[in-house]
Amino acid sequence: MAASATPRSADPPTPCVAVAYSGGRDSTALLHAALACAREQGLQVAALHVHHGLSPHADEWLRHCESACRRAAKRGAPLRFAATRLSGHPAPGESVEAWARRERYRALRAMALEHGATIVLLAHHRRDQAETFLLQALRGAGVSGQSAMPREALRAGIHWVRPWLDIPCEAIDAYVKHHRLQHIEDDSNADPRFARNRLRSQVWPALNTAFPGAERSLAIAANWAQQARLAMEELARIDMPKVSTSQGLDIGAWRRLSVPRRSVVLREWLATRTGMAPPASLVERLMNELDRPGAARWSLPATDSHELRRYRGWLRVVERPPAPPEPAHGAAQTLRMSRAGLYRVAGWEGLLRIQRVPAHGVALSRLRAVTVRARAGGEQFQLATNRPARALKKQYQSLGIAANDRDGPLLYLGDQLLFAPGLGVDARAWALPGEPQVTLAWLPALASASQPVGQGASPES
Repeated sequence: MAASATPRSADPPTPCVAVAYSGGRDSTALLHAALACAREQGLQVAALHVHHGLSPHADEWLRHCESACRRAAKRGAPLRFAATRLSGHPAPGESVEAWARRERYRALRAMALEHGATIVLLAHHRRDQAETFLLQALRGAGVSGQSAMPREALRAGIHWVRPWLDIPCEAIDAYVKHHRLQHIEDDSNADPRFARNRLRSQVWPALNTAFPGAERSLAIAANWAQQARLAMEELARIDMPKVSTSQGLDIGAWRRLSVPRRSVVLREWLATRTGMAPPASLVERLMNELDRPGAARWSLPATDSHELRRYRGWLRVVERPPAPPEPAHGAAQTLRMSRAGLYRVAGWEGLLRIQRVPAHGVALSRLRAVTVRARAGGEQFQLATNRPARALKKQYQSLGIAANDRDGPLLYLGDQLLFAPGLGVDARAWALPGEPQVTLAWLPALASASQPVGQGASPES
């Protein structure tokens, strides 16, 4: 009788490590180095590309990355390529930079897990670390912000690793030249609307001339801040059970802590309850106002659905009550515009004028479907990229905009405010330099009475 053969088990999948691959110089070098190591260690590499949709060249960059990976795979590289296109838009009061960064990490995590990778390599180097420390200091960030970027972090099942965090950018330049690596140049890196670009082009050259060792010194300072942050987190874990229960934050117990410990545990409690790091402005305000008597409430940045509420000695995160209905004349409607000219808006007495401008306008392509609404209170408007978003009411008051010049429709892209009468286009919606763009203005009934209405798409309810 012949012995039966024991079936062989399927070979285990090849371990995979992922690389965040934008196609730029740094990520191109990191992908090349990762592939060299992967061949030696029998690993697969997944190149993960995020299409932000913020640049007119984004499609071209995607094609470059996909083509480069296809050629490398044909030459025998253990390489896969994956890409994701972002959708959505920044929340009210949120910068494009912050939104893009948050959504990029979400997309990278999803792609990494899809390809069986639990390690994602990021190409940040020593100059990036020094810049991050300096930017956070200029924004008034505390120890958490100034700790900049960790070398390794475990978040939501992914190990985020920055292997080149101590490497100067000159070394990466030399690596790229030595291996003759082809990469893209992101034209948005020269856009002065973004704080990091202004730091690189205007501040860093002078700083490096006056203090040649600035990059290394600032990176070291970031490392010290990281150690301080870790110590603060340990302290917060000790204090948290004393002040926090399922009911919320016990303000009486919180007040019994020293002032520095109050600040640390408050930050930790907010981060735990909201799922995001609280801005310094909110923490500072709560530190000054939380122990006052009576009920009170505070808005939470980047969300319209929840708020902080103090009641009978407890601080809680609660669901925000629904906004009151909009007045009849401002019922939400969709306006479709495809060219410069004058447009009527149903239910409003006046005209919306669209004119081409060289800068500080919105891309005309984004006006194909905008939402028209009336003011309901709580709107945020940003006047310029180097100024923070503030309440629309405060912007009007600070600029002395007369009441009749404010009386017009607000325009939105999704939930993001695009245009406000008397103020113009919100800076968060400004187009990139060189992109065809327009500005908008609201002409009240008297001012628009003599204006001929040109051709163009009519609004649709």
